[in-house]
Amino acid sequence: MSSHREAPEVSQDPSVDNTDTYAFVSPDRPDTVTILTNYIPLEAAAAGPNFYEFGEDVLYSIYISNSGTGLPDITYTFRFETTVLNKRTFLYNLGPITSLDDPNFNRRQSYSVTKQIGKGAPKLLASGLRSPPCNIGPHSTPNYTKLSQAAIHRLPDQEVVFAGQRNDGFYADLGAIFDLADLRPFQTLHVAPMVPSVGLDTLKNGINVHTIALQIPITSLTRDGSRPKDVDAAVSTIGVWGAASRRKMRLRGDTTGQHTESGPWVQVSRLGSPLFNELMVPMVEKDGWNGSQPSGDSEYADGVKQPELSRMIPDLYPGVFESLKALAKSGKSREDMVALLLTGFKKGIFPGFQNYTGPIQSDMLRLNVAVPPTSTPQHLGALDGDAAGYPNGRRVEDDVVTIFVRMLAAVINDRFDKGFTPDLAVKVVTQGVPIPPTGPVGSSSRFWSGFPYLGDPFSGFDNPTVTSASGPLPNITIPGVTP
Repeated sequence: MSSHREAPEVSQDPSVDNTDTYAFVSPDRPDTVTILTNYIPLEAAAAGPNFYEFGEDVLYSIYISNSGTGLPDITYTFRFETTVLNKRTFLYNLGPITSLDDPNFNRRQSYSVTKQIGKGAPKLLASGLRSPPCNIGPHSTPNYTKLSQAAIHRLPDQEVVFAGQRNDGFYADLGAIFDLADLRPFQTLHVAPMVPSVGLDTLKNGINVHTIALQIPITSLTRDGSRPKDVDAAVSTIGVWGAASRRKMRLRGDTTGQHTESGPWVQVSRLGSPLFNELMVPMVEKDGWNGSQPSGDSEYADGVKQPELSRMIPDLYPGVFESLKALAKSGKSREDMVALLLTGFKKGIFPGFQNYTGPIQSDMLRLNVAVPPTSTPQHLGALDGDAAGYPNGRRVEDDVVTIFVRMLAAVINDRFDKGFTPDLAVKVVTQGVPIPPTGPVGSSSRFWSGFPYLGDPFSGFDNPTVTSASGPLPNITIPGVTP
């Protein structure tokens, strides 16, 4: 969740696991779009001495489709390189890291960015771009915001880029969701009633992620090079997804630990809309989905037209979702879910926007760039009247779990099936997790109001999940030693 460990193979290969993809018109630079792709799920903050990093043997990609084909029209690729300055120590850092060039920063990563338009020749935009260290603690990384801000780079095509560790912005009660879909405020009506009325944000404390962030001028994303103002124009909508690939062949090294890779790149992970592979694809097909392209997603349409979880919810909550139960039994195609995940919404379904990309079924985040940012974002996005939020792209604040569950429970199916009446319960169902706050850049907030929009990662030193069972430690005096 959103796609943390969502497939059997990728769950064993975290450096390629694309956990979340975001795409939104930048609130502080509305002539640009920001795209975030996250990798390496559930990073524990206190993870030394070998801290998390991007894979040197991985090709990370961000794809943009602006032609309605489900195929990439613009591709950004990222390759990482790791350098160890002192090869005779086990330490990640030899003292406080006060800058990206600090000699104490022993194990460091840099990367290159390449851009390709259509099937044209790839263009190297930059190389040797520096990533910040992981946030180790106040002794090792005493001013982490300064380090992360120094790792924001401007590219020659006017893009802004960042790659490094961040606070994981995805918020969800993972334990309740996968414990047979415990939902609120109906927790006492579950077939196995649950007492807690407030959800637990599993990723709230001490969980980080690695982020590749791009901010791109809108005029570089649309197929005619314009900055659209008409939300109903086809040119206003783009599709976005992230992916990771490995070489087809890998030879494991000997006692030196050096491996060699060869052959073509093979995609092993991808993510557009949140929760697609997680909830729509059968377990035995998940790895195949990760290796496929959005343009072929009609192969997985049956799981969207008749979602498994939509059939389960009425049985888990007897008497609460009777309309949904009848709809699931009818076998009708869920065209509301098809629009959410495979085609986008046509004009007239939601006030203020459409993000329809045509009949080709493909899993992408569909963003209408003509919809301006909202000064006060509503966390339920379009379901709450905020056309700038999911499913119009995806902002970091959007509560995609609650939105997705309400969609599965057919909250707007009456807009597609005039004979259907949604259950009264569906408009109040929630995962029950408080919305994390947004603060200025450099604050301790989980979300920032500026690039890269995800706040500084937790450090292991001050991990808020760690508490003393016996209270504060007593002051200890040692004779002859002045503290």
